[in-house]
Amino acid sequence: MEKETGFVGKAEEFLQMFKKGEEFTKELLKENEKLRYRIAQMEESIQRSADEARIKLYENRIGLLEEELNSLKKRFRQVEEENKDFASKYIEVEEENNNLANLYVASYQLHSTLDFSEVLRIVLEIIINLIGAEKFAVLLIDEKTNELVPVSAEGMAVSEAPKVKIGQGRIGSVAKEGESFFSDDLAAGAAELNPLEPIVCIPLKIKEHVIGVISIYKLLTQKEGFTNVDYELFNLLAGHAATAIFSSKLYTQSERKLTTIQSFLDLLKEKPRK
Repeated sequence: MEKETGFVGKAEEFLQMFKKGEEFTKELLKENEKLRYRIAQMEESIQRSADEARIKLYENRIGLLEEELNSLKKRFRQVEEENKDFASKYIEVEEENNNLANLYVASYQLHSTLDFSEVLRIVLEIIINLIGAEKFAVLLIDEKTNELVPVSAEGMAVSEAPKVKIGQGRIGSVAKEGESFFSDDLAAGAAELNPLEPIVCIPLKIKEHVIGVISIYKLLTQKEGFTNVDYELFNLLAGHAATAIFSSKLYTQSERKLTTIQSFLDLLKEKPRK
């Protein structure tokens, strides 16, 4: 009995040890599980931290790129504005060059001949092509009658242009005062032509001496108004055209007189018939 009791006691003791080992193993497994879970949490935290760091880095880089992009956009707009400004200035310079070329050509043509009819033709061409007038007349002062007499016209017959006394009406006032006239309504003469009421009247002057006027009654359809170069052309006509007309008229008259005198001398030189 004692042996059995001892054997049973040892068996129970062994079972108790086994149970303790089992419990210890379970505790180890639980701890191991806790540690694994903790490790997983830490790895996840580390991963999350790494992702957050990368995201933060990416956000910083995106911020820098956006700033750089905004700076480039701003610079692009500045360059674009500068290009527009340069293009506008280039157009202005090109127009100014064309205007200067037109003024030079007009001035050169006016003084290229001493033939009175040719000078009048050149004046007409300048008024038509460079100023854009459709109906107008050139009137010169007749010193004998003290009135303005039409010598050339466009868009109307010369006979339709009026003869005007100095100081009479708009045309006569311009001839008397020597100041240009520009109507506020440049289309006023388009509906009904009034030879006594031009929309533009330019005195032809040599210094302060007026020798005639240019009376414009109607502009071309595409001509909506006058530009700076038009006013320069008016000044050119007021001075250079006056000089060219006056010089060519004197030259033509002197040529006629010389021809008459030469013909008379030739007659005197002829031998009397027997």
